[in-house]
Amino acid sequence: MEDHKSAPIVLIIPGSGPTDRNGNSLMLQANSYRMLAENLAENGISSLRYDKLMIGKSESSIEEKDLRFETNVKQVTALIDYLSKKKFENIILLGHSEGSLIGVLAAQQRSISKFISLAGTGRAIDEVLIQQIKEQNPNFEKEVNNILETLKQGDKVDDFSPELASLFRKSVQPYLISWLKYNPKDEIRKLEIPILILHGSTDIQVTKKDALLQKEGNDEAELKIIKGMNQRN
Repeated sequence: MEDHKSAPIVLIIPGSGPTDRNGNSLMLQANSYRMLAENLAENGISSLRYDKLMIGKSESSIEEKDLRFETNVKQVTALIDYLSKKKFENIILLGHSEGSLIGVLAAQQRSISKFISLAGTGRAIDEVLIQQIKEQNPNFEKEVNNILETLKQGDKVDDFSPELASLFRKSVQPYLISWLKYNPKDEIRKLEIPILILHGSTDIQVTKKDALLQKEGNDEAELKIIKGMNQRN
C-alpha cells in the first residue's frame, strides 16, 4: 500500500456560481464533483471537496458585498495548509471553470505537486462576459463594454439597465473588480510544476481557444482534448 505521505490527494476547486462540494447548484443537480471523487477513489486516489463560501454547509457569515476573488484563493490555500498538516505531501489541485484561475493563484502561494485545469478559461473575465453578451443579447454589448471598462479602473457603476442587474448588481461589483485584475494566460505562466489542461470537444461555454491560450501561457503544460466532454458530462 502506498505510503500516506506520498499518496496523491486531489483538491477539487469548484467553478463559478453557487456551487456546493458535489457540483450542484439551485438550478442544476449534476453531482459532477461527487462522481469525479468516486471515480478517483475507484482508482485509489483520495480527494477533498468543499462547499463554496455561503453555499451548502459552509459556515461562513461573509456577505456578497465583502467577497473578493482573493477570498476564494484564501479558502484554497487554507485547505492546502490543512492537508499539509495532515502530512500529505503529494497535493494535486484540480480547478474547474472559474476554479482553474483560483487554483493557479493558490498554486503560486503554496507548494503543491501538480495542477489540473478542467474547462478553465484562458481569457480574462471581461473578454468572456463580452463574448457571452454578444451571443445572447448583442443589444447590450456597448453598455457592458463601458461597465467593464469602468470596473477595470477600480470604480463602481451606479447606473445600468435592469436586464444587467444579475451580472452587475452593486453587491457583486467589488468581486468583479478584484477578478478583472487577473489574466489566466499570464498567471499560469508563473507556475513551475507539472500542469495538465483538460478541455471537452463539445464544450460550448469554454472554447478550445481558451485551452490553447492556457497552453500558450505555459508551453510546458500538457493539453488533452477529451472527445464528447462538455460542462455537464
